[in-house]
Amino acid sequence: MADAASDSMHKLPFDAARLDRLLDERGIDVLLVTSKHNIQYLLGGYRFFFFDYMDAIGISRYLPILIYPKGKPENAVYIGNRLEVFEKQLDRFWTPVAEMASSGSADAMQVALEHVNKLVGPHGRIGIEPPFLPSDSADILRANLGNREIVDAQRPLELLRSRKSPAELELIRAASELVVDSMRATFTSCRPGMTKRHLVETLRREEVNRGLTFEYCLFSAGTSLNRAPSNQVLAQGDIFSLDSGGNYRGYIGDLCRMGVLGEPDAELEDLLGIINAIQMKARQPIKPGARGGDIFVAARELIEASQHRDYLDFVAHGMGLVSHEAPRLTSQGPVQYPGDDEALGLESGMVISIETAMLHPRRGFIKLEDTVVVTEQGHEAFGDSARDWNRGALSAPV
Repeated sequence: MADAASDSMHKLPFDAARLDRLLDERGIDVLLVTSKHNIQYLLGGYRFFFFDYMDAIGISRYLPILIYPKGKPENAVYIGNRLEVFEKQLDRFWTPVAEMASSGSADAMQVALEHVNKLVGPHGRIGIEPPFLPSDSADILRANLGNREIVDAQRPLELLRSRKSPAELELIRAASELVVDSMRATFTSCRPGMTKRHLVETLRREEVNRGLTFEYCLFSAGTSLNRAPSNQVLAQGDIFSLDSGGNYRGYIGDLCRMGVLGEPDAELEDLLGIINAIQMKARQPIKPGARGGDIFVAARELIEASQHRDYLDFVAHGMGLVSHEAPRLTSQGPVQYPGDDEALGLESGMVISIETAMLHPRRGFIKLEDTVVVTEQGHEAFGDSARDWNRGALSAPV
């Protein structure tokens, strides 16, 4: 059995020793992983194509479950949808047991319980992901707990993913560069008379044509601060922002760049220059061992000294498979969660999104968002181009 365990550990696509330590710190005996992003991570990049876009089917939903007993990968189990039998035939799963027996969330948990009962003692602790466990499945699990205890396992899974491997970093690099390339093409095609909705659709096509899955585009135009796609028509001289998430093999490229229909005047150049200076200042502390919250300290030095401080917003957050993930650097950001990593040291392989926005009362919405990776030497930015004013065409569409 020891040889089997060693062989299984050797094949695992994640750092099992690190995961075991994180589980041990929280007293978790076995993991029940049910989120698609953590399933992808623990299975080494696997995403079931049939439910890549949507989870609902019939009157239930797709619920993959990966059961990982702490320190015993040789006993791990993957439970998938019946259609995943085709993936099993292609040898896509490292888990010694892979059962394609479910058609919905309730029967997936029923199958999982059969294995949990064999793997966890009468007083064991089961780690789950509460936001990613449907209520019907959770009810089945709780009804069959006995004296076992349920523990929130989101944090150890986040910490496990927080240090990206070289392969993951290349996917994030590709996602970032492809998003910026798509934005460049969209800026070039923009002309007076086009609507915001038209430009968002243009960006979507550009991203899809480059192999990305288009997720969203927050788009402001003119002096409006509204960033939803609409039938607002762009006019000569308008500024506009493209803030888009494009997904590449599960990893997110999330950046924001600015455009203008014509030439930016001196004030616009100055305003974007202020935002760029804050962005570059925020990068300076980034290196292994640096306190995560120091990114905010650096940015605030310039924000508080600026005459525009009343309408400047700054945030930095981890990203990867999820658009806001560890390191979680603040509890005051637009997405609410504890800033658990604010006082901790950054680690090589962490990926951080840095974004500064100006909601100017007269000139409109101006923003840059960059993707910065902690490296052994300090930091590196991915997709770090097109950060000045990008010019649209001057003539109206024919």
